[in-house]
Amino acid sequence: MNTVIRTSDVHKIYNETQVPVHALNGVNLDIEKGEFTAIVGPSGSGKSTLLNIIGGLDRPTKGGVEVGGQNISKLTDNQLIDFRKDNIGFVFQAYNLIPVLTAKENVEFVMLLQKRSKEERDARVKELMEAVGLGDRLHNRPAELSGGQQQRVAVARALAPKPTFILADEPTANLDSKSTKDLLDIMARLNKEEDITFVFSTHDQRVIDRARRVVTLEDGVIVSDERRENN
Repeated sequence: MNTVIRTSDVHKIYNETQVPVHALNGVNLDIEKGEFTAIVGPSGSGKSTLLNIIGGLDRPTKGGVEVGGQNISKLTDNQLIDFRKDNIGFVFQAYNLIPVLTAKENVEFVMLLQKRSKEERDARVKELMEAVGLGDRLHNRPAELSGGQQQRVAVARALAPKPTFILADEPTANLDSKSTKDLLDIMARLNKEEDITFVFSTHDQRVIDRARRVVTLEDGVIVSDERRENN
């Protein structure tokens, strides 16, 4: 198996000098290439903290995180920014699209930072927007799209730089049932057909039902790890 994410004894303590809050308490987790994994648990269990640390948006108080064999816990802030840009795709609950840019411009933004050629950017955007069912919405701005369409643009944007994996933090929280089903169908298809690794943080039972692996956190500790390979 090809391990793309490995956390080793990861702890995260907030307010260390005042009243410490232990968000994570020794998390050991390996994610293999092509997995479709949901990290679940009650509010305050540490789901989003773990996702942020895996994604290099936060640093562990103790322990290490390896992505593709690279220990990202040891990188400087600037090195981490470059590493995220090239290796990690993010899908957020609030979409986080740039409102003044079109869908096409939002999707190609990271590729501009990567200094990809115009020809490569155009081809990649066209491919991805068609893959998420929005090939006819390239020139619409976020305000002209529904919530479900905006989240599909966000998925295309996350995939654009060809990252090692996608992190999705409560990606369906603001979507209706149909939009959620459509989005999950798209991500499941990309996972199976293109072997793209997805890791979700979620409360949504609809996401949990589609996951092939469910990791449950309570009080910053993994209390169960269920694989459902035939899902």
